[in-house]
Amino acid sequence: MALRGAEPVNCNIESGSPDHTADRQWIIYRLKNGDPGAPGVFLVPVTLFHRKRSVLVRVIRDKRALVTGAASGIGRGIALALAKEGVNLVLWDIDEAGLASVAEDARLHDVDVRSTRVDLTQSAEISAAVQSLGNEIDILVNNAGVAYYGPTHRMTASQWDWLVGINLLAPIRITRELLPVLLERPEAHILNVCSISGLVAGGRFAAYHTSKFGLVGFTEAIRAEYGRRGLGVTALCPGPVRTNLYRQCASGNDGKTVPEPPQWLCTTVDAVASRAIRAIRRNQRMPIVGLLAHLLWNAKWFAPGLIDFLNHFHRKRRLPEQAGRQQEIRRAA
Repeated sequence: MALRGAEPVNCNIESGSPDHTADRQWIIYRLKNGDPGAPGVFLVPVTLFHRKRSVLVRVIRDKRALVTGAASGIGRGIALALAKEGVNLVLWDIDEAGLASVAEDARLHDVDVRSTRVDLTQSAEISAAVQSLGNEIDILVNNAGVAYYGPTHRMTASQWDWLVGINLLAPIRITRELLPVLLERPEAHILNVCSISGLVAGGRFAAYHTSKFGLVGFTEAIRAEYGRRGLGVTALCPGPVRTNLYRQCASGNDGKTVPEPPQWLCTTVDAVASRAIRAIRRNQRMPIVGLLAHLLWNAKWFAPGLIDFLNHFHRKRRLPEQAGRQQEIRRAA
């Protein structure tokens, strides 16, 4: 971007002001052919410019990544994709057998792999595991997540604490404790595996939506604060993925299975992992992955009332049925 009639004064986008006093936030411009004594020098916010750093392809080979929830699903896929790129790994999960399996597969790519059982509901375990890492983490992948399906009014306080603790509070704690290390590493990156559920809400997943909306917001805040210091931050938002999330999902409907989206609407773990690698390399803000995710996001963007209408339409359609059942019960009584 250029300003007509103005030219930069010994300054570039990466450095901010010549003496670095503006902390990379400003570019100094002087009006061309202006009187040097006239007040023709002014500051322009760097956010008005396309930063070169964000479009450069980052080198990730020989770096070290921490991946949470790495034993299965998206975490396993991202871990193996990173290994293929020559990234050394630290893998966390509570599933020790799954960790051993993914670590074995990752080592086939001649990278160093360490796996540790860490319970993300336990703050002390997280802090101890972070301390054991030292100062060598370049890439943080907050992937671990759980879900609950069912009427929100039936959820207990302990179920809320369990889900929000793993999906939101654990990524915040890990990020907070690793930030001093990441800020000292060249081209470090944080990838938070959020979800389209952190952008568009539906019914019976209130706790999951809450945690993912919070994680998207946290990711945007960290990117806004530390992007100017060279830290890459990404909120990866896939739609439904062909994993065991729905089959392993806690349910408030006793005896009923959690409904799964049709397979043709679900994307694959490999597609999500490939998009994650691209997002890290290019420092992308919020890549959305999958057909359904794109449909939902575009519907919310271009027709914000559509999803809300559909949710209410479904509810109104059922009201006459419920009223009829209530009348039958009264008659029987």
